Amino acid sequence: MSMLNEEFFSPIWLSIQIAVVSGILATLFGTVIGLWMARTSFKGKMIVETLLMMPLVLPPTVVGFLLLIIFGKHSVIGSAIEWLFHQPVIFTWWAAVIASTVVACPLMYQSAKAGFSTIDADIEDAAKVDGAHSIQVFTLITIPLAMPSLLSGAVLSFARALGEFGATFMFAGNIPGKTQTLPTAIYVAIDSGRMELAWAWTICIVILSFFMLLAVRSRTP
Repeated sequence: MSMLNEEFFSPIWLSIQIAVVSGILATLFGTVIGLWMARTSFKGKMIVETLLMMPLVLPPTVVGFLLLIIFGKHSVIGSAIEWLFHQPVIFTWWAAVIASTVVACPLMYQSAKAGFSTIDADIEDAAKVDGAHSIQVFTLITIPLAMPSLLSGAVLSFARALGEFGATFMFAGNIPGKTQTLPTAIYVAIDSGRMELAWAWTICIVILSFFMLLAVRSRTP
């Protein structure tokens, strides 16, 4: 019975762990890049923005394949990671985090950019005239005004990371207790004919995703 409980709860716990870390990373990167793209104008900006949004439209298996190439042992990045940590990143817990972050980041970026773009620059300028320095303006005015969009993006990023399958399966594999998340566990359960277990995991991820989306909807008019 304990082995069955461990088999059932392990993918759930791993999925939540990976989704939380990926959501935090996507929120940080997406917010910084969104602010930069909302406040700057440069030649080729449309191309850069298109590249940033590509993980949303590319098949997950393509994203996973590209991650294998970028972080493989024959790449500069992969070799550097293996030299620093004495092991490759592929088929590890961090590989699942990287894959989930890559596919979730565009959602956070899109929300952050939209939030920062709607802020009236006159409000920030007025604060500067009153003596506030740049950090105070950013933390006390810019972030609070953009907070609804940032929170929506963060929740959507978490939900997207929670449901990530294709890129994670290719880049991190399906190692029970190590990289087996809910989507990969459901796939394996169906493939092996364990439909009751697949249904139980499916209900769990549906409930989690429902409440994530409900949280986003509750913050939109």
